[in-house]
Amino acid sequence: MTHGRQVRLYLVDGTAGGLITAEIMNWTGHLVSASRSDLGRLLKRGEPYRTGIYILIGETGEPDAYFDSAIYVGEGDDISTRLKAHARPAGAGGKDFWDRVIIVTSKDANLTKAHARFLESRLIHAARSAGRSTVTNGNSPPPIQLPEADVSDMEYFLSQIHTLLPVLAINQFKVLPNVKPPTLDHELSPTPTDVTHVSSVDPSEISPTFILRISTAGIEADAREIQDEFTVLAGSTARSEWKSKTKSSSYASLHDKLLKNGTLVKQGDIAFFTSDTPFNAPSAAASVVAGTNMNGRTAWRHETTKITFGEWQMQGLESQ
Repeated sequence: MTHGRQVRLYLVDGTAGGLITAEIMNWTGHLVSASRSDLGRLLKRGEPYRTGIYILIGETGEPDAYFDSAIYVGEGDDISTRLKAHARPAGAGGKDFWDRVIIVTSKDANLTKAHARFLESRLIHAARSAGRSTVTNGNSPPPIQLPEADVSDMEYFLSQIHTLLPVLAINQFKVLPNVKPPTLDHELSPTPTDVTHVSSVDPSEISPTFILRISTAGIEADAREIQDEFTVLAGSTARSEWKSKTKSSSYASLHDKLLKNGTLVKQGDIAFFTSDTPFNAPSAAASVVAGTNMNGRTAWRHETTKITFGEWQMQGLESQ
């Protein structure tokens, strides 16, 4: 059974683009989010001088990169020292890609260097498993050996971090659950990650399978809504070229991006998805599959009842 959690967000300067603190009721952890431009203000606070972990987030800046975003996960006894080093120009040993930082510390100061190294390792592994961003860490250190009780504490601490990060619109660590792919006659290419995808998503947060078929074009795509994302399943097919005259569409750009980064691989007039691919809306998924702008709420249909995705969403309202 899934229980609710009380999350407390505080806009330090009263704006969503400034410093933000995040906490969960009855949890000792504490998150602070800041833009790179606000690093000076962040360093005037107490949190950066504690033991903990930090996450640098930014864009890859490469048009043909497999992922748009890039992240780096680090730890330190005094996080501020690491942040100052990363803020230097790349030629001076810094990192240029990031424009946002999240630091995670403990309010009771009981987080040790060993704990931080354990959390760092687990978060790097989670980011690679999620396959949503380029992880710029040079290596993936195994979790440090901790006493059994400490491992239990840190796994709980980590679960709370995973709860808060999506609240702050950080989805790079969200791992897609294993869902049954559609039965299609395609040889799948390896995904860019080399680790097994594991997920703790509650089954109630995964929808039934919805299908989109364009028989005249040989298109067969299956998808499921997982939490707040509409995910096209690996093996589904799409048009290999954008057919609409509206080339300026953001969906046209997305279709082109997925082809360039290998998420979609051409096979004649069609292309197939090499991995489960999340979209922010059913229309984005439908448009990429069809190669033209399409209303996903009416295009996707329940695999058994054949009702549209929009009608399926309305069922909860009608029951009220």
